[in-house]
Amino acid sequence: MSTQFDTLVFERDIAASPGAVWHAWTDPAARAAWSAPNPAVTVEYLSADARVGGEEVSLCKVEGQPDIRCDIRWLAMEPGHRSVNSEVIAQEGTTLSTALITAELRGMGDGCVLTLTVQLASLAEDMGVGYQQGFGAGLDNLTAVAQRVLSIERVIDAPVALLWDAWTDPEALPQWWGPDGFSCRTTRIDLREGGEWVFDMIGPDGTVYPNHHRYTRHIPQARIDYTLHWGENGPKHADASARFEAMGGRTRVTLDMLMASQDDYDQARAMGAHELGLQTLGKLARQVGA
Repeated sequence: MSTQFDTLVFERDIAASPGAVWHAWTDPAARAAWSAPNPAVTVEYLSADARVGGEEVSLCKVEGQPDIRCDIRWLAMEPGHRSVNSEVIAQEGTTLSTALITAELRGMGDGCVLTLTVQLASLAEDMGVGYQQGFGAGLDNLTAVAQRVLSIERVIDAPVALLWDAWTDPEALPQWWGPDGFSCRTTRIDLREGGEWVFDMIGPDGTVYPNHHRYTRHIPQARIDYTLHWGENGPKHADASARFEAMGGRTRVTLDMLMASQDDYDQARAMGAHELGLQTLGKLARQVGA
């Protein structure tokens, strides 16, 4: 079969900020939440590294059929604005297609528009219809996922290394973590990848909020991924990431949380989670003397 070329364009209006949609589009935990197009399909992620030059490998599984392997390489990333990645689809050692995928975000009122352009080369069979169906359903799922992402950002007048140390030092982190007026009481703490922090947050009125953070990935001076649980080994209520972007001696810190459900998101918003998160990043800035 000769190679067939297609250009496919998908567009979604999403009632979420560009930062929230960016997190849903690029974050490994978020991608795992939306990428299966329907309940009959399971997507298993073998690896994921969402940064320029990073690679992602996943298996698309349907009962009774051979697995489909997807290899992605991130080629360009402008957080909150644009990404470009290559994608190779293969099954049983045969390459079915290659594609160049460009995602563009633009703010629109209280939400944003996501435009996805897929430049597709079908090699072993015509993959155009499959891409239309798969990406169409996946982006519908992404729309729902993005609407339960809390995205909080602050530029801090301090270098990345200083902020990284404040976030990964077991003595420093409890000193600043939490909104204004809150303190932390630690049971145990190990801030390495694979480690955990079991602690109580104590509010200004003395109310105790049990917490358990599990650290799933560290990319030194770039990114920390962790899960948040209601108390030790309690239910998970969010997958979170902290990203650090150098800005010539200053640092953009972005804290994203994909809440476990829409109810969790709604409750967090009702509690003022965005403002409380900004207060937490303000305490981080004061911790490093910024």
